[in-house]
Amino acid sequence: MNHPALPLFPSFAHHLVAVSPGMSISAMVGGQGPALLLLHGHPQTLAIWHKVAPMLAQHFTVVAADLRGYGDSSKPEGGPDHAAYAKRNMAQDMVALMRHLGFARFAVLAHDRGARVAHRLGLDHSQAVSRMALLDIAPTLAMYAQTTEAFARAYWHWFFLIQPQPMPERLIEANPAAYVTEVMGNRSAGLAPFDPRALAEYQRCLALPGAAHGLCEDYRASAGIDLVHDREDIAQGRHLQMPIQVLWGAQGVVQRCFDPLKAWQKVATQVSGQALPCGHYIAEEAPDALLAQVLPFLKPTPA
Repeated sequence: MNHPALPLFPSFAHHLVAVSPGMSISAMVGGQGPALLLLHGHPQTLAIWHKVAPMLAQHFTVVAADLRGYGDSSKPEGGPDHAAYAKRNMAQDMVALMRHLGFARFAVLAHDRGARVAHRLGLDHSQAVSRMALLDIAPTLAMYAQTTEAFARAYWHWFFLIQPQPMPERLIEANPAAYVTEVMGNRSAGLAPFDPRALAEYQRCLALPGAAHGLCEDYRASAGIDLVHDREDIAQGRHLQMPIQVLWGAQGVVQRCFDPLKAWQKVATQVSGQALPCGHYIAEEAPDALLAQVLPFLKPTPA
């Protein structure tokens, strides 16, 4: 069928791939060359990449995926310990997706929640990931451990979404369109950077059955089981071994409240990066600046 986001991705094709029993991942695939996996954040979908995907597709086979719980991917129940949304399981989805498409090894460009999945992907499947560019986050454990009043006020949703169900779900489901526009519009750039078609896609997807639950479970897992896994990595001395590029918005909360480069250097062996002239939604606020940084970084190094 024609996917509603296809007009945003000329020359791409939509795939719905069964990655495990009962679990399907929605993805846009286009271009040619080495594989590049794109992962979005909250409260968005694969549509965040529409401003940069055409240029990336000139150099890569681009796979823009919806995380489980988001977009048109499956939205399972989280379970008592929220393990269905552990980043370990969400990362496994992406390995299975890329293998189904014929890619055993690939680069990753990931924003926000997707970058948290990418972090786990790089640790659990290091042989599959050649390099990663991570947008506007510090590692999850570092952000929780260094929470300040300023961070809590700005990222209030981190603490709202982890409340026991069904209260957060019920409030989001009462008006999912307003949740999208108010969460996104209250950032530094307002709603001006967002193509109305992309905004409509975010609103459509958050109104789907199970979407509010998936969104909440993603955050509940990050405040629980994901922290267990992160602490295990630290105890065992496990670090990301592939090259990592970290980019963040100069007008964003991550810039104000953390030192993202230093935070990633504690969990990875090869880290570079800088701030870009924008807020949180880098791919939509500053697509040209993003491409100028990630294209040279993501291109495979000649053997």
